[in-house]
Amino acid sequence: MKSPANLRVFNFLFFALLAMFISFLPVYLDAQGLAATEIGFIIGTGGFVSLFASPFWGMVSDRAKTIRKVLLLLIACSTIVGYVLYASGSFALLITFTMLMYFFLLSMDPLTESLNFQTAEARGVSYGSIRTFGALGYAVMSLAVGYVMKLFGVEGMAPLYAVIGVISFLVVLTLDDAPAASKPVKLKALGKFLTHRETLMFLILIFMAAVPSRANDTYLGVYLRELGGGPELIGQAWFLAAGSEILVFALSFWWMRQGKEMALIAFASLCYFLRFFLSAWITDPHALTYLQVLQIFTFPIFYTAAIQYLYRIVPEEWRATGQTVLALLFFGVSGIVASYAGGWLFEAFSGHVYYLAISAVSCCAFLFSLVLLAFSGKKDRTGRQEIRAT
Repeated sequence: MKSPANLRVFNFLFFALLAMFISFLPVYLDAQGLAATEIGFIIGTGGFVSLFASPFWGMVSDRAKTIRKVLLLLIACSTIVGYVLYASGSFALLITFTMLMYFFLLSMDPLTESLNFQTAEARGVSYGSIRTFGALGYAVMSLAVGYVMKLFGVEGMAPLYAVIGVISFLVVLTLDDAPAASKPVKLKALGKFLTHRETLMFLILIFMAAVPSRANDTYLGVYLRELGGGPELIGQAWFLAAGSEILVFALSFWWMRQGKEMALIAFASLCYFLRFFLSAWITDPHALTYLQVLQIFTFPIFYTAAIQYLYRIVPEEWRATGQTVLALLFFGVSGIVASYAGGWLFEAFSGHVYYLAISAVSCCAFLFSLVLLAFSGKKDRTGRQEIRAT
């Protein structure tokens, strides 16, 4: 097996593409003159596409026992679609090509994360040592796109996206595939996993934490523009947010401990609440930009711990599909709620009320995580007692 160096390069490039789509699509739509409700409608509708697209590609990957070949198809399609999207101006075309981006580009995220985790296990390296380069790519591209938009306008996004997409495709050609599962694929195992009480409670928590996170992702740039910030400031905000993740992912081998995932998720949920509550009271766009360094305590800790927790409870042969379910909740279903409800809330009231609302949801997620933490602690104590009794 080759060194995971090429996989690190692909993470850098893929998350650079995600930065252009997740962070700057709302800014692009806002620059086209669309209202907050229209932006929410487009992005929220894209979330509906993810409801079947991500599971579909995850099932294809698990059945065919290949991630690399599926990624090749998806990156080729998303490169073409992304170029056309950022060269479009009409409302109908923006909706159409955003839907296609959700079908192709967003479906790559759970597959990429699954490839990262399985490669890390096979090579005996930490997941964070690979995922760090994704955070770096997101940060660098966020900063770059901000200045590209300032110098060349929103028209500069189309060729930039196409170039990164083509390079990404060439890098995927050099990747090793993920190790095939040793157990046969069984639908019964997946059904048992999804209907287990522990799994259901975990997925509910993911959804509760993801809605405010996705709400911030969707409207942070719009809020900064409302406060008077330019595109370069939006780029700096996302650079600080994504850049702060780098150290967390790089040191994941040190802070991530088996069996401590729920405690870490609770900590990250609390930090989400504090971050969004503070955002509600800020009126200076520069201060809001600097506040994004709090990302260091939120997304990278929450998502890394969630992945490790998921991999402890999902059947081995359904890891890619389980990863898809996680990503579907965090980026798909939650995105629908955040975009539709968030668009109405943002336009009807203000950014201040908007961030107060999502901080309240984050607080609920934190409280629920404490319940699950107590439940898991009780379960562990019971398990230890049973072992001693035998």
